[in-house]
Amino acid sequence: MRSYAGSGPYCYTHSLTMAVGAERMPSPTVVETLTGSPFGVQLIGGTLPMFDPYGWDPELGLNQAVELLGLSCRHTCGGTPAEALARLREAAARGPVLVGPVDMGLLLYRPGTPDPGFGDHYVVVLAVEGPEDESATVLLHDPQGHPYATTSAAAFVEAWCAEKVAYVDEPFVLRTDFVRERDVTDEEALRASLPGAVAWLAGRDDLPMPAGTLGGAAAVEGLAELVAQGLDPELRGLLSEFVIRVGTRRLSDAADCLAHLDLTAAARVAAGQARILGSLQEPLVTGDDDGLRAGLARLAPGYETLRRTLAAALD
Repeated sequence: MRSYAGSGPYCYTHSLTMAVGAERMPSPTVVETLTGSPFGVQLIGGTLPMFDPYGWDPELGLNQAVELLGLSCRHTCGGTPAEALARLREAAARGPVLVGPVDMGLLLYRPGTPDPGFGDHYVVVLAVEGPEDESATVLLHDPQGHPYATTSAAAFVEAWCAEKVAYVDEPFVLRTDFVRERDVTDEEALRASLPGAVAWLAGRDDLPMPAGTLGGAAAVEGLAELVAQGLDPELRGLLSEFVIRVGTRRLSDAADCLAHLDLTAAARVAAGQARILGSLQEPLVTGDDDGLRAGLARLAPGYETLRRTLAAALD
């Protein structure tokens, strides 16, 4: 095993770290693992692959990580655009605000925008400056390479409405006023997260999902069938630009965290899954779909192996 260090699309993890204060937070490796994201795979509606657990989404992951880290925060959403902007201005006057999900394709400082529905994203708002209307300017840190970005309040509110983000029911979600309720070490937080990790790997049945959604090995096999039918360019692009990258990073980080807890067998399984998933990037990009399907066949059984190995370590 060799730890990974480098860039990766960890927007909510980095945004949470910035909002709370990096000096008060564990490494992104630990925070991401605490969200539960590494512990599964899903094929949403039978067509959208994501290397995170069946039923999982970033909002659930953030709530889980905040609780495990001994934090509390003010979590609000909804209202009219004017009310949301006023709420954001008032919150940012007290400190950094974790905002999201937003529609990444409507953040106009990003190249290639506007492109509504491009993807969900999280940012940290530092200030709302200027007139108390949509002609104001929003100052923010975007963890995907845009510190101190600025955009008009009108454009930001449109992105923040997140109309094309399926996993939120109300617009204008923000978290602020983070408070340390109890002191928790990295090891304590990670150990407390392990029963939840096993539950994610087993497949939770308490979360509503679109018809046709698959989890675990069935999700990987479903993705292999989509490859066999011929991936459309948009899905191939999503897989190569985001899904494989973030999924591999999550598994690699989970392996590091499990090794830190001396759960060596589970760490090796997670690292093995990361290695298989990471190896899919080249056949995906080059169009070697036979190689891609072969890799998916190797990947599919590993999630149940990880569940069994991790569950055995907790007995």
